[in-house]
Amino acid sequence: MRINREDMLELTRRMTVKRSSMTRIAGAYMDRDGYVDGTFNTNFLKLSPADKEKNLALAKAVPFSETNVNLKRYPFPKEQMAAGTMWQLLNGIKKSGLKNDALMDIFYEIVGEQYRSYGDYAVYMFHDRYDIPVKAADHERVGESEEVYEYLICIFAPVSGDYEPGQPECGFLYPAFCDRSSDWNYVDIYQRNAERPHNELRKILGV
Repeated sequence: MRINREDMLELTRRMTVKRSSMTRIAGAYMDRDGYVDGTFNTNFLKLSPADKEKNLALAKAVPFSETNVNLKRYPFPKEQMAAGTMWQLLNGIKKSGLKNDALMDIFYEIVGEQYRSYGDYAVYMFHDRYDIPVKAADHERVGESEEVYEYLICIFAPVSGDYEPGQPECGFLYPAFCDRSSDWNYVDIYQRNAERPHNELRKILGV
């Protein structure tokens, strides 16, 4: 299933300090062997403007990447949309708005077991709620929103000695944003290097 570039641009246009509706950010710092060195979980609104801008740039790397090249859409097989799957875990994380640390710890553990990195890395998860405005055929807003798109963006990035994440190597957007609506059956996966992707991310997600 191909991704509509306009859908992604609609999301990225909101990823500025003034327009963002991000609610929360959580993350873990991992060593190259997949062990957690430290975690954080905070209200996005409590960040300084500079930190908001820096973190929004990390999140934006996923939807702003080249669609259907660096960002591709994958379906969840039916057997992966059941109890005990990553799909269920992501829905639980999303429903909690990242506030359930136990669910986040399970996610980090799964990542640590399967993600492959040549050095220390960071896993950042963002939670957002987007009131999708109703638009007419000429793309002008015509009224109040009729749907709230609640979603997660996750990025995996190398870190320096001071725990500063670099440009994301890969990540994902869940649920997929399709025709300006949520699609729980799909996940959009970002790979910075499309020719040398982190294929283990698909295994982590179960797609």
